[in-house]
Amino acid sequence: MAPKKPKILPDFRNAKAGRDYFLEQRFEAGIMLTGTEIKAIRNGKANLADSFVRIEREVPILYHLHISEYDFGNQNNHNPYRPRRLLLHKREIHKIIAEVQSGGYTIVPTRLYFKRGLAKVEIAIAKGKQQHDRRQDLKKREADREIRRALRQR
Repeated sequence: MAPKKPKILPDFRNAKAGRDYFLEQRFEAGIMLTGTEIKAIRNGKANLADSFVRIEREVPILYHLHISEYDFGNQNNHNPYRPRRLLLHKREIHKIIAEVQSGGYTIVPTRLYFKRGLAKVEIAIAKGKQQHDRRQDLKKREADREIRRALRQR
């Protein structure tokens, strides 16, 4: 018998986060999920696009993370948009609170992935980009692309 291939676990990224925000400090957080939620994530049925984090009474909570209902679940299946609690160390929570209260910063999830079988969320302290910042990024990306093309043609 041939050895079993290890199952490749999905890795979800928030593309909007890098486009709309300057991402500064990053933190790895655990996430409290139900059984059907973790099964749906393992099947690749999650979306981070419009999600955000708020800290309420020193507890970080992730909102608008869409995890589709598990196909083989029963009537006890989860709500796709329910708020989910994030698990961080107390000192990390206090550091995040201090940054956000200093003004102009928000907390954005950038990635959902598996680490040693557990679902983790990478969150970042971020500052919103203005329209001219986005245009500047596009110009820089286009210039880099032109440089790479010129080097390839040599």
